[in-house]
Amino acid sequence: MSELKGKNVLVTGSDRGIGLAVIEAFAAQGANVAVNGYDSVDEATLQNIRDTYGVKAIGVIGDVSNFETAGKLIAETIEGLGSVDVLVNNAGITRDGLLLRMSPEDFDAVINVNLKGTFNMTQQVLKGMIKNKFGRIINIASVVALQGNAGQANYVASKAGIIGLTKTAAREVGRKNVTVNAIAPGFINTKMTEVLSDTVKNTMLAQIPLNRFGEVEDIAQAAIFLAQASYVTGQTISVNGGMVMP
Repeated sequence: MSELKGKNVLVTGSDRGIGLAVIEAFAAQGANVAVNGYDSVDEATLQNIRDTYGVKAIGVIGDVSNFETAGKLIAETIEGLGSVDVLVNNAGITRDGLLLRMSPEDFDAVINVNLKGTFNMTQQVLKGMIKNKFGRIINIASVVALQGNAGQANYVASKAGIIGLTKTAAREVGRKNVTVNAIAPGFINTKMTEVLSDTVKNTMLAQIPLNRFGEVEDIAQAAIFLAQASYVTGQTISVNGGMVMP
């Protein structure tokens, strides 16, 4: 029997892509799940999870960059499922552009969702985890946080900040049986990467020793590992096919 059976999992930005794959991976382990979307969650998606895996699945709608809304997402998950045992901070956006041309608005927007959203969710979920003497927080960072990337100063800064936040939180709450880790995905096949040109894709592929792009399931597998790993905290797990070896 899986250690995650009966646990309650909230994944932000989980109505599609990596987030939805993470949700389905936890549901397959017998965990109850809360699916978060910015402005909606498809009821058909929730029903499919219930029918396929026999677990509870609820939708919680809202923008993690707003502190009060983030608290509401946690409260609604606790009301619907009973607790938040595992939080995966996955919600994120991009507003790419060269640093010299980047508007303050685009910089702030990415920082607010990616980094501040992670702070908003993490801070407010900790009280319940500490009370329950159990918690797993998994933050989705990025390979670019480890090496930088031209045209993504805001995104890189937000993801590098997540890694720093992860390490600090891990030091603060480790004695409470709460672990905090990060996953740094590489080039993953999603709708966000589908729009890139073949030239860009081929350039990226040439840098990957495993000679393939990652799939959303690769990230989900890492999340399952970290949710079950009781002696791993403050770490950033790179899932990038060897593209970057820190």
